[in-house]
Amino acid sequence: MEKTNLSYPFTLFFSPLKAEYQNLIKRGFDILVSALGILFLSPFILIIAIAIKRDSPGPVFYKGPRVGKNGKEFKILKFRTMYEKPESYRGARLTAQDDCRITPFGKWLRDTKINELPQLWNVLVGEMSFVGPRPEDPQLAAGWPPESRKMILSVRPGITSPASVIYRDEEKMLSSDNVMDLYLSRILPDKMRLDELYVKEQSICTDLDVIFMTIAGLTPKFRTASIDEFHLFAGYFYRIIQQTISWVLLDTVIALLSIGIAAIFWKVTGPFYVGIETILGLSLFAAIVFSQMNRIFGLRKVQWRYAGYAHIIELALCSILTMTFLILSNAILPQPVVRTRFIIDFSLIAFNGFVAVRYRRRLMTGIANHWLRKRRGKSKLGEKVLVVGAGDCGETALWLMQQSKFAKAFVISGFVDDDFRKKGLQHHGIPVIGLTKDIPHIVAEEDIKLILFAISDCNPKTRDRILNLCRATSARVIRIPDFIESFNQSLFKQTIEATG
Repeated sequence: MEKTNLSYPFTLFFSPLKAEYQNLIKRGFDILVSALGILFLSPFILIIAIAIKRDSPGPVFYKGPRVGKNGKEFKILKFRTMYEKPESYRGARLTAQDDCRITPFGKWLRDTKINELPQLWNVLVGEMSFVGPRPEDPQLAAGWPPESRKMILSVRPGITSPASVIYRDEEKMLSSDNVMDLYLSRILPDKMRLDELYVKEQSICTDLDVIFMTIAGLTPKFRTASIDEFHLFAGYFYRIIQQTISWVLLDTVIALLSIGIAAIFWKVTGPFYVGIETILGLSLFAAIVFSQMNRIFGLRKVQWRYAGYAHIIELALCSILTMTFLILSNAILPQPVVRTRFIIDFSLIAFNGFVAVRYRRRLMTGIANHWLRKRRGKSKLGEKVLVVGAGDCGETALWLMQQSKFAKAFVISGFVDDDFRKKGLQHHGIPVIGLTKDIPHIVAEEDIKLILFAISDCNPKTRDRILNLCRATSARVIRIPDFIESFNQSLFKQTIEATG
């Protein structure tokens, strides 16, 4: 399942682009923690087993059929919480708060979720994972919609999940009179929605957040508190790694490279030596200070994929403050580690690196567009697009084209505009290659397949003339002003309805 949010570094931790590595790390975590859990909790498990035997006659464990990954059935292990009687097996597949089949000790096991502890074995043998959609009874799973069934069963079921955290008091929400009707009509649809959302958004950080909130939800303080989806899919671990750790690591690498480049320049100009321990320490220290400056300026919360260029000024201020702090820290030492001028040179190089890595997508896109424009007459990559109008509406058309998920299928060849002063210039990196009268010639010569008509402020006669030129070609024509006008009318209508 592909994920498109790549605004942060080290996406291995929270993006399924490296799914094979994530699955390997997740399975390793499951094996290690489940094995250690079984080993160290063995005395506690033995005590629970003795208590179950003393509470009511019957086996210690309950083994129930469940649907696992890819639809394969397995036996889930739980501590037995019901009386070992025929009516316990003939009753409803679900249990409610006042279910008479539950033993006194079994009720405590269910309230504390300790009855789920034996599932450590299911995790160890690979039938389950610590985090994943809760495994469902085969009879209930048979009624799932095919699309949902395929998605939910594409991963290992889990001991806990976002749905099980939110519905941790599910039994209290049900009554024994109509338990199945309430479950199927109210609870199951939302649990399936949450399970599908988990499959789409699953990551190591999400799993850690779900485990953390599962444990927190068992404490008296949070047992009755409401836990929203935000804390499960973008919780503490996700934000710490996304907004802090990953950037500190990446900025440390940039600082390390910057110090190396600065050291080379200094060695060329004269004798200069900086020990490896000094380089590593200075790099990490600079990255941590720069990260704190980012936090003060609120840059940790910026999605750099959509960031404006005004943030470069804030990055520059963060870099200046970081450089000042490094200089002052170096000056107060009994023996300065490096020269002040070296810190200044290194900071200037690092600033460029900090900006480049945050705007890397735009840099890469700009380089790719430049290369494609240079090969405009030779490249066969994507359908060629001509934008008519290099004004504000043309800028909107360009933005819409670049933001579309189909952007890679098109190559913008250039603008045409009747402003003679714009000809030969570049508009957001795209050249103005002619006037509107040149449209037929440009379409034929450049093999244009799509024309974006992006003029909104001309008189009707001029507009019709240009549109007729566009329609006389073999290219498809899209009128951007119509799209903008439709959007404005819809927005106006919503505003009128909202204000009454």
